[in-house]
Amino acid sequence: MAGKDYYKILGISRSASPDEIKKAYRKLAMKYHPDRNKGDKGAEAKFKDISEAYAVLSDPQKKKQYDTFGAEGFHTRFTQEDIFRDFDFSSIFREFGFGSSGRGRNIFSQIFGGLGQDSFGGRGSSFGSGFRGFDGNSQAAKGRDLVYELPVTLEEAAKTTDKIISYRVGGRQQDLSVKIPAGIDSGKKLRLRGKGEPGAYGGPNGDLYIQVKVLDHPLFEREGDDLLFKKEIKYSEAVLGTEIEVPTIDNKTLKLRINPGTRDNAKLRLKGYGMPRMNGNGRGDAYVQINIDIPKRLNKKQRALLKELADAGL
Repeated sequence: MAGKDYYKILGISRSASPDEIKKAYRKLAMKYHPDRNKGDKGAEAKFKDISEAYAVLSDPQKKKQYDTFGAEGFHTRFTQEDIFRDFDFSSIFREFGFGSSGRGRNIFSQIFGGLGQDSFGGRGSSFGSGFRGFDGNSQAAKGRDLVYELPVTLEEAAKTTDKIISYRVGGRQQDLSVKIPAGIDSGKKLRLRGKGEPGAYGGPNGDLYIQVKVLDHPLFEREGDDLLFKKEIKYSEAVLGTEIEVPTIDNKTLKLRINPGTRDNAKLRLKGYGMPRMNGNGRGDAYVQINIDIPKRLNKKQRALLKELADAGL
Protein backbone atom coordinates (compact mmCIF):
# COMPACT_ATOMS: atom_id res chain seq x y z
CA MET A 1 0.00 0.00 0.00
CA ALA A 2 1.45 3.40 -1.03
CA GLY A 3 1.82 5.75 1.93
CA LYS A 4 -0.08 9.05 2.13
CA ASP A 5 1.72 12.31 2.88
CA TYR A 6 -0.48 13.57 5.70
CA TYR A 7 1.42 16.84 6.01
CA LYS A 8 0.84 17.58 2.32
CA ILE A 9 -2.84 16.59 2.61
CA LEU A 10 -3.37 19.14 5.40
CA GLY A 11 -1.07 21.71 3.76
CA ILE A 12 1.22 22.07 6.78
CA SER A 13 4.90 21.70 7.55
CA ARG A 14 6.37 18.82 9.52
CA SER A 15 7.10 21.25 12.36
CA ALA A 16 3.46 22.40 12.67
CA SER A 17 2.18 22.75 16.22
CA PRO A 18 -0.93 20.87 17.50
CA ASP A 19 -2.95 24.10 17.19
CA GLU A 20 -1.78 24.60 13.61
CA ILE A 21 -2.68 21.02 12.75
CA LYS A 22 -6.16 21.45 14.23
CA LYS A 23 -6.69 24.80 12.50
CA ALA A 24 -5.66 23.36 9.11
CA TYR A 25 -7.99 20.40 9.54
CA ARG A 26 -10.95 22.55 10.60
CA LYS A 27 -10.49 24.84 7.59
CA LEU A 28 -10.31 21.96 5.09
CA ALA A 29 -13.09 19.99 6.78
CA MET A 30 -15.45 22.93 6.46
CA LYS A 31 -14.49 23.33 2.79
CA TYR A 32 -14.95 19.68 1.82
CA HIS A 33 -17.76 18.80 4.21
CA PRO A 34 -20.40 16.60 2.50
CA ASP A 35 -23.19 19.03 3.43
CA ARG A 36 -21.45 21.69 1.36
CA ASN A 37 -20.62 19.35 -1.52
CA LYS A 38 -23.68 17.18 -1.98
CA GLY A 39 -23.10 14.35 -4.46
CA ASP A 40 -19.46 15.35 -5.03
CA LYS A 41 -17.48 12.11 -4.67
CA GLY A 42 -14.19 13.97 -5.07
CA ALA A 43 -14.99 16.19 -2.09
CA GLU A 44 -16.08 13.15 -0.11
CA ALA A 45 -12.75 11.42 -0.83
CA LYS A 46 -10.89 14.60 0.15
CA PHE A 47 -12.89 14.82 3.38
CA LYS A 48 -11.95 11.24 4.18
CA ASP A 49 -8.24 11.88 3.50
CA ILE A 50 -8.04 15.01 5.66
CA SER A 51 -9.88 13.24 8.49
CA GLU A 52 -7.43 10.34 8.26
CA ALA A 53 -4.48 12.76 8.24
CA TYR A 54 -5.84 14.61 11.28
CA ALA A 55 -6.52 11.34 13.15
CA VAL A 56 -2.80 10.51 12.85
CA LEU A 57 -1.13 13.91 13.23
CA SER A 58 -3.32 15.00 16.16
CA ASP A 59 -2.35 11.90 18.14
CA PRO A 60 1.22 12.29 19.55
CA GLN A 61 1.94 8.55 19.53
CA LYS A 62 0.64 7.92 16.00
CA LYS A 63 2.40 11.06 14.75
CA LYS A 64 5.69 9.84 16.25
CA GLN A 65 5.30 6.47 14.50
CA TYR A 66 4.46 8.22 11.22
CA ASP A 67 7.49 10.52 11.49
CA THR A 68 9.76 7.61 12.44
CA PHE A 69 8.79 5.07 9.77
CA GLY A 70 7.69 7.42 7.00
CA ALA A 71 4.45 7.23 5.03
CA GLU A 72 4.96 3.77 3.49
CA GLY A 73 6.50 2.24 6.61
CA PHE A 74 3.64 3.58 8.72
CA HIS A 75 1.00 1.97 6.49
CA THR A 76 2.68 -1.42 6.63
CA ARG A 77 2.35 -1.31 10.43
CA PHE A 78 -1.04 0.39 10.91
CA THR A 79 -4.40 -0.52 9.45
CA GLN A 80 -7.11 2.09 8.93
CA GLU A 81 -8.76 0.67 12.04
CA ASP A 82 -5.59 1.50 14.00
CA ILE A 83 -5.48 4.99 12.52
CA PHE A 84 -8.98 5.94 13.72
CA ARG A 85 -8.71 4.21 17.08
CA ASP A 86 -9.42 6.70 19.91
CA PHE A 87 -10.21 9.50 17.46
CA ASP A 88 -12.82 11.64 19.22
CA PHE A 89 -15.49 12.12 16.55
CA SER A 90 -18.01 13.51 19.03
CA SER A 91 -15.91 16.64 19.61
CA ILE A 92 -15.53 17.07 15.86
CA PHE A 93 -19.31 16.85 15.47
CA ARG A 94 -19.81 19.53 18.09
CA GLU A 95 -17.38 21.85 16.31
CA PHE A 96 -19.48 21.47 13.17
CA GLY A 97 -22.65 22.10 15.13
CA PHE A 98 -24.05 18.56 14.89
CA GLY A 99 -24.19 17.85 18.61
CA SER A 100 -23.40 14.24 19.47
CA SER A 101 -25.66 12.32 17.09
CA GLY A 102 -28.00 12.62 14.16
CA ARG A 103 -26.61 14.15 10.98
CA GLY A 104 -23.00 13.93 12.12
CA ARG A 105 -23.35 10.20 12.66
CA ASN A 106 -24.83 9.69 9.20
CA ILE A 107 -22.06 11.64 7.49
CA PHE A 108 -19.18 9.71 9.04
CA SER A 109 -21.02 6.40 8.76
CA GLN A 110 -21.57 7.08 5.06
CA ILE A 111 -17.92 7.86 4.36
CA PHE A 112 -16.18 5.41 6.69
CA GLY A 113 -18.87 2.76 6.99
CA GLY A 114 -16.76 0.10 5.27
CA LEU A 115 -14.49 -0.13 8.29
CA GLY A 116 -16.89 -2.03 10.47
CA GLN A 117 -20.27 -3.68 10.77
CA ASP A 118 -21.77 -0.45 12.11
CA SER A 119 -18.91 2.03 12.16
CA PHE A 120 -18.72 4.94 14.57
CA GLY A 121 -20.58 3.46 17.46
CA GLY A 122 -22.53 0.34 16.43
CA ARG A 123 -21.83 -3.14 17.72
CA GLY A 124 -18.76 -4.47 15.98
CA SER A 125 -17.31 -1.00 15.52
CA SER A 126 -13.82 -0.97 14.09
CA PHE A 127 -12.66 1.79 16.40
CA GLY A 128 -10.77 0.68 19.47
CA SER A 129 -11.34 0.47 23.16
CA GLY A 130 -11.25 4.22 23.74
CA PHE A 131 -14.21 4.98 21.39
CA ARG A 132 -17.60 5.84 22.83
CA GLY A 133 -20.86 5.66 20.95
CA PHE A 134 -22.98 8.65 20.10
CA ASP A 135 -25.19 8.04 23.14
CA GLY A 136 -22.09 8.27 25.38
CA ASN A 137 -22.06 4.53 26.19
CA SER A 138 -19.06 2.28 25.61
CA GLN A 139 -19.47 0.08 22.54
CA ALA A 140 -18.00 -3.25 21.55
CA ALA A 141 -14.75 -2.69 19.66
CA LYS A 142 -12.27 -4.93 17.90
CA GLY A 143 -8.88 -5.25 19.56
CA ARG A 144 -5.74 -3.77 18.05
CA ASP A 145 -3.91 -5.70 15.32
CA LEU A 146 -0.28 -6.57 16.00
CA VAL A 147 2.68 -6.96 13.62
CA TYR A 148 5.57 -9.32 14.41
CA GLU A 149 8.66 -9.32 12.19
CA LEU A 150 10.00 -12.85 11.86
CA PRO A 151 13.47 -13.47 10.39
CA VAL A 152 13.95 -16.82 8.62
CA THR A 153 16.93 -18.30 6.82
CA LEU A 154 16.80 -19.11 3.12
CA GLU A 155 16.98 -22.82 4.01
CA GLU A 156 13.92 -22.42 6.26
CA ALA A 157 12.07 -20.57 3.50
CA ALA A 158 12.85 -23.41 1.08
CA LYS A 159 10.61 -25.82 3.01
CA THR A 160 7.57 -25.69 5.27
CA THR A 161 8.92 -24.67 8.66
CA ASP A 162 7.41 -24.40 12.13
CA LYS A 163 8.69 -21.48 14.21
CA ILE A 164 7.93 -20.59 17.83
CA ILE A 165 7.46 -16.88 18.44
CA SER A 166 7.10 -15.04 21.73
CA TYR A 167 5.20 -11.76 21.90
CA ARG A 168 3.23 -9.63 24.35
CA VAL A 169 -0.56 -9.51 24.05
CA GLY A 170 -3.07 -8.30 26.60
CA GLY A 171 -0.18 -7.38 28.90
CA ARG A 172 1.13 -10.96 29.00
CA GLN A 173 3.89 -12.87 27.24
CA GLN A 174 2.59 -15.53 24.89
CA ASP A 175 4.32 -18.28 22.88
CA LEU A 176 2.82 -19.30 19.57
CA SER A 177 3.72 -21.87 16.92
CA VAL A 178 3.69 -20.43 13.40
CA LYS A 179 3.82 -22.49 10.20
CA ILE A 180 5.92 -20.81 7.53
CA PRO A 181 4.93 -22.02 4.04
CA ALA A 182 7.65 -23.19 1.67
CA GLY A 183 8.72 -20.55 -0.85
CA ILE A 184 7.79 -17.50 1.22
CA ASP A 185 9.71 -14.32 0.43
CA SER A 186 10.59 -11.18 2.37
CA GLY A 187 7.72 -8.76 2.91
CA LYS A 188 5.00 -11.40 2.84
CA LYS A 189 2.55 -11.30 5.74
CA LEU A 190 0.79 -14.21 7.39
CA ARG A 191 -2.47 -13.32 9.13
CA LEU A 192 -3.42 -15.11 12.34
CA ARG A 193 -7.01 -14.21 13.15
CA GLY A 194 -7.85 -13.40 16.74
CA LYS A 195 -4.24 -13.48 17.97
CA GLY A 196 -3.96 -9.72 18.45
CA GLU A 197 -5.02 -7.54 21.37
CA PRO A 198 -8.29 -8.41 23.16
CA GLY A 199 -11.40 -6.54 22.07
CA ALA A 200 -13.24 -4.12 24.34
CA TYR A 201 -16.74 -4.61 25.75
CA GLY A 202 -17.24 -7.97 24.09
CA GLY A 203 -15.65 -7.02 20.78
CA PRO A 204 -13.51 -9.51 18.82
CA ASN A 205 -9.77 -9.83 19.29
CA GLY A 206 -7.49 -8.14 16.81
CA ASP A 207 -5.31 -10.11 14.41
CA LEU A 208 -1.61 -10.90 14.46
CA TYR A 209 0.35 -10.31 11.25
CA ILE A 210 3.61 -12.21 10.85
CA GLN A 211 5.84 -10.17 8.54
CA VAL A 212 8.54 -12.43 7.16
CA LYS A 213 12.09 -11.29 6.50
CA VAL A 214 14.26 -13.81 4.63
CA LEU A 215 17.89 -13.33 5.62
CA ASP A 216 20.72 -12.99 3.11
CA HIS A 217 22.55 -16.22 2.30
CA PRO A 218 26.34 -16.56 2.06
CA LEU A 219 26.18 -18.65 -1.16
CA PHE A 220 22.89 -18.00 -2.94
CA GLU A 221 21.26 -14.85 -4.26
CA ARG A 222 17.50 -15.05 -4.58
CA GLU A 223 15.73 -13.71 -7.67
CA GLY A 224 12.04 -14.42 -7.17
CA ASP A 225 11.74 -18.22 -7.17
CA ASP A 226 15.17 -18.65 -8.78
CA LEU A 227 18.56 -18.91 -7.08
CA LEU A 228 21.92 -17.73 -8.31
CA PHE A 229 25.21 -19.35 -7.29
CA LYS A 230 28.52 -17.84 -8.42
CA LYS A 231 31.45 -20.15 -9.10
CA GLU A 232 34.98 -19.06 -9.95
CA ILE A 233 37.15 -21.25 -12.20
CA LYS A 234 40.67 -20.91 -13.56
CA TYR A 235 41.39 -19.50 -17.01
CA SER A 236 42.80 -22.84 -18.12
CA GLU A 237 39.64 -24.62 -16.94
CA ALA A 238 37.48 -22.26 -18.96
CA VAL A 239 39.57 -22.92 -22.06
CA LEU A 240 39.97 -26.69 -21.69
CA GLY A 241 36.74 -27.49 -19.84
CA THR A 242 36.36 -29.04 -16.41
CA GLU A 243 33.90 -30.51 -13.92
CA ILE A 244 32.78 -28.62 -10.80
CA GLU A 245 30.67 -29.39 -7.74
CA VAL A 246 27.66 -27.18 -7.05
CA PRO A 247 25.69 -27.05 -3.77
CA THR A 248 21.88 -26.76 -3.70
CA ILE A 249 19.56 -25.13 -1.18
CA ASP A 250 18.43 -28.65 -0.21
CA ASN A 251 21.96 -29.56 0.97
CA LYS A 252 22.71 -31.69 -2.05
CA THR A 253 25.85 -31.56 -4.17
CA LEU A 254 25.62 -31.73 -7.96
CA LYS A 255 28.41 -32.31 -10.48
CA LEU A 256 28.32 -29.93 -13.42
CA ARG A 257 30.31 -30.18 -16.63
CA ILE A 258 31.92 -26.96 -17.84
CA ASN A 259 32.40 -27.11 -21.60
CA PRO A 260 35.66 -25.98 -23.22
CA GLY A 261 35.56 -22.33 -24.26
CA THR A 262 33.09 -21.23 -21.56
CA ARG A 263 32.91 -17.44 -21.39
CA ASP A 264 33.13 -15.24 -18.30
CA ASN A 265 29.72 -14.61 -16.62
CA ALA A 266 28.11 -17.51 -18.48
CA LYS A 267 25.03 -18.86 -16.68
CA LEU A 268 24.22 -22.55 -16.55
CA ARG A 269 20.68 -23.57 -15.62
CA LEU A 270 19.79 -26.27 -13.11
CA LYS A 271 16.09 -26.80 -13.73
CA GLY A 272 13.93 -27.28 -10.64
CA TYR A 273 16.66 -26.60 -8.08
CA GLY A 274 15.39 -23.16 -7.05
CA MET A 275 12.85 -22.16 -4.39
CA PRO A 276 9.45 -23.86 -4.08
CA ARG A 277 6.62 -21.75 -5.49
CA MET A 278 4.10 -20.70 -2.83
CA ASN A 279 1.19 -21.66 -5.09
CA GLY A 280 2.45 -25.24 -4.99
CA ASN A 281 3.23 -25.32 -8.70
CA GLY A 282 6.73 -26.79 -8.74
CA ARG A 283 9.98 -24.95 -8.09
CA GLY A 284 12.07 -22.24 -9.64
CA ASP A 285 15.48 -22.90 -11.18
CA ALA A 286 19.03 -22.53 -9.94
CA TYR A 287 21.64 -20.79 -12.07
CA VAL A 288 25.39 -21.17 -11.82
CA GLN A 289 27.27 -18.07 -12.94
CA ILE A 290 30.80 -18.87 -14.08
CA ASN A 291 33.41 -16.26 -13.26
CA ILE A 292 36.85 -16.76 -14.78
CA ASP A 293 39.80 -15.97 -12.58
CA ILE A 294 42.36 -14.14 -14.71
CA PRO A 295 45.52 -13.72 -12.63
CA LYS A 296 47.01 -10.26 -12.33
CA ARG A 297 50.49 -11.61 -11.64
CA LEU A 298 52.28 -14.53 -13.28
CA ASN A 299 55.40 -16.37 -12.23
CA LYS A 300 58.25 -16.88 -14.67
CA LYS A 301 57.10 -20.33 -15.84
CA GLN A 302 53.48 -19.23 -16.37
CA ARG A 303 54.58 -16.21 -18.37
CA ALA A 304 56.81 -18.36 -20.58
CA LEU A 305 54.02 -20.87 -21.24
CA LEU A 306 51.52 -18.14 -22.12
CA LYS A 307 54.11 -16.60 -24.45
CA GLU A 308 54.41 -19.94 -26.23
CA LEU A 309 50.59 -20.15 -26.51
CA ALA A 310 50.48 -16.62 -27.92
CA ASP A 311 53.16 -17.50 -30.46
CA ALA A 312 51.11 -20.55 -31.40
CA GLY A 313 48.12 -18.31 -32.19
CA LEU A 314 46.04 -18.82 -29.04
